[in-house]
Amino acid sequence: MDASDRSAPKSRIFAARRLALVAGVAGLGATALFAGPALGPQSGALSGSAHAQGMQRPVGFADIVEKVKPAVISVRVKMEGSPRVGLGDNPFPKGSPMDRFFRQFGSPDESTPLTPPGRNIVTGQGSGFFISADGYAVTNNHVVDKAENVQVTTDDGKTFPAKVIGTDPRSDLALIKVEGRGDFPFVRLADSTPRIGDWVLAVGNPFGLGGTVTAGIVSARGRDIGNGPYDDFIQIDAPVNKGNSGGPTFDVDGNVIGVNTAIFSPSGGSVGIAFAIPADTVKKVVAQLKDKGSVTRGWIGVQIQSITPEIADSLGLKNQDGALVAEPQAGSPAVKAGIEAGDLITAVNGTAIKDARELARQISGMAPGTSVKLTVMHKAADKWGEKTVNLTLGQLPNEREAKLETGRSNPSGTEVPRLGFTLAPAGQVAGSGNEGVVVTDIDPNGLAADHGFKTGDVILEVAGKKVGNPNEVRDAVRDAQRDSKRTVLMRVKSGEGTKYVALRLGKA
Repeated sequence: MDASDRSAPKSRIFAARRLALVAGVAGLGATALFAGPALGPQSGALSGSAHAQGMQRPVGFADIVEKVKPAVISVRVKMEGSPRVGLGDNPFPKGSPMDRFFRQFGSPDESTPLTPPGRNIVTGQGSGFFISADGYAVTNNHVVDKAENVQVTTDDGKTFPAKVIGTDPRSDLALIKVEGRGDFPFVRLADSTPRIGDWVLAVGNPFGLGGTVTAGIVSARGRDIGNGPYDDFIQIDAPVNKGNSGGPTFDVDGNVIGVNTAIFSPSGGSVGIAFAIPADTVKKVVAQLKDKGSVTRGWIGVQIQSITPEIADSLGLKNQDGALVAEPQAGSPAVKAGIEAGDLITAVNGTAIKDARELARQISGMAPGTSVKLTVMHKAADKWGEKTVNLTLGQLPNEREAKLETGRSNPSGTEVPRLGFTLAPAGQVAGSGNEGVVVTDIDPNGLAADHGFKTGDVILEVAGKKVGNPNEVRDAVRDAQRDSKRTVLMRVKSGEGTKYVALRLGKA
């Protein structure tokens, strides 16, 4: 770690862990962005206030910066261990193009050992901002996670010790507190959601040397950067400065619309693409952290996925709306309510669900113990029917269930040439359980490899039927081809969980 940001837990390849940490996201922001005389009638295209607003000269953002900059702080931490890169460990060789692509913005090459001897103490730096006069401040979880010592430096150069009140790895937010004063300048979280195209302004204090300012616009909302099922980032078109992870992005009224957490950095520097946690998420998380130091989320206990066009075609669905249940978890509220693998959840309390991410966000935003009504589509005898399921939410476990571990036993199995893999009954491969068939070999140029299959994956169902040996898989595929199906749907268990995969079929 260095005078830059520290990382959050591991995730997938395009997860925030592998996007460079925010170094300071900015946004444009002034209510009156232009001043000066309007053009005359000769312009022809615009007239009146619209013409004047579009053609006057820019006046800058000094008033907003002067208003909000005193509330933005530098957050410096010390911890034992080695520095981490990005929002997770960098998996690529040092100096390689991919290493540079996913490198943490401004990360060190080596840790800086401090006393006492025998301990590897590293330092890290980020930003944050006060949300109350009595010293409560928001920053990123990856900035203060596992810190032994936290200090904040205010815009006027004063340094204070701080304590961590609570952290939430899933949202990458943390709440810290500076004691002893009740007159800290602070900013407020916005009550409204920014629109795409709105000007935004971000201020950071990356090294305790005073605030830095950059500017941009909201370029997208609801972004999924692969950090987890609760991704709902604001994408900001703005340059980013080192060490600004955890800093605020403001609207033109000086309200915080988001907390900066990651940048997309193919060059190792800013390319003007940054991601911020929305203010409404920050409000909910911070309230729980202040109250009890941790965050609890509602849980129905299903592995879900969004519906691709291929899956919709395989299931005979007219559209891709809803969340497909890949696997109900044993003992969960979903199992108790009768939800099965292959069911489609289309609404929560009467509100339609667009995809799996939307379902995850809605459920996680409710408290455990809440009663909810789910609208569920269930397929029986090749016909879809709708039912209503009432259940009481459980509490989302703190740790994910252990991943599937397959043994080293790798029998030759039976090849399925058209699909490009070799299969064996699960009972013949140590650690694979007793249900389904295991992929024991993959043709790297075959159809299965193109669809993400890996050695060790367990195929549980093909075309809605359970399979226990390679012949049943092959027969199901042949039946689908004979029926002129374009795809065949398989339910597959892997190290990442259980999901449905729709394989495209060639001619029989």
